[in-house]
Amino acid sequence: MTQPSFGIMTAPMQVGYDDVLRVWREADAIPEIEHAWLFDHLMPIGGDLAGPIFEGWTLLSALAARTERLRLGLLVTSNRFRPPAMLAKIATTVDIVSGGRLDFGIGAGSRPSHPLARREYDAHGLPYHDAAHAVAALAEACTVIRRLWTEEEPFGFDGDYVRLTGAFGSPKPVQRPHPPIMIGGRAASTLRVVAAHADLWNIPGGDIDDAVKRSALLDRYCTEIGRDPASITRSIHLPVSYERPGTTRNAIGEAVDAGFGHIVLGLPDPYPADVARWVADEVIGG
Repeated sequence: MTQPSFGIMTAPMQVGYDDVLRVWREADAIPEIEHAWLFDHLMPIGGDLAGPIFEGWTLLSALAARTERLRLGLLVTSNRFRPPAMLAKIATTVDIVSGGRLDFGIGAGSRPSHPLARREYDAHGLPYHDAAHAVAALAEACTVIRRLWTEEEPFGFDGDYVRLTGAFGSPKPVQRPHPPIMIGGRAASTLRVVAAHADLWNIPGGDIDDAVKRSALLDRYCTEIGRDPASITRSIHLPVSYERPGTTRNAIGEAVDAGFGHIVLGLPDPYPADVARWVADEVIGG
């Protein structure tokens, strides 16, 4: 079995920029930690609902400029927030700033049942469509973004959700043919988009049995379209307990045994001093 890769996720809410930068720069110097992630919300979804929260891509670009080794991304971008062609340009910029270290995370957007996520759309004047619309729009977005990253001539696109005239991406990303695409989600309809477009698939790790079932469903959808299921890396987000690192280690063992080789460790705030070193010693290497 291939050795799993480990990363950290620092939710950019209820914290300061200096807090996040400290953790990422520390992690950048620790080989056991290979990747680092932010999330993509515009208002807090936990803690003080009027507390601070940073825009994910802007913060990611700043962190890309202050790190040298870590692969980095958003877990995951809401396709509802930014038009796909604009998002392709933003992601290209981050890939260039980072020297080719971007993993491009994207998803359909917050599920309607999460009221703390739902409010950010109204607060920012963003349309909020139903899940079927969001998933179909995600598939078109993935198609357009990949074309903007790779095609050498302007093109038009006349989809049901995305319409472009004279679309062209310049410069291109550093990574060729394009940055790896990670799609996050668990719904069956989203998994069909994963099978068609993703290099990595991420799921929250609260229920490992469900994650295993969803992974098997993804295998089936890949087979249906003639894709090798093994070509999609299975990624899982697991919360870290500072008080009970053994619990986190056990969850990692279950996930790895279930075929998840890309482990994202969610760090709760406030971040203790030397937290990245602690993660490497007590959680990854413990």
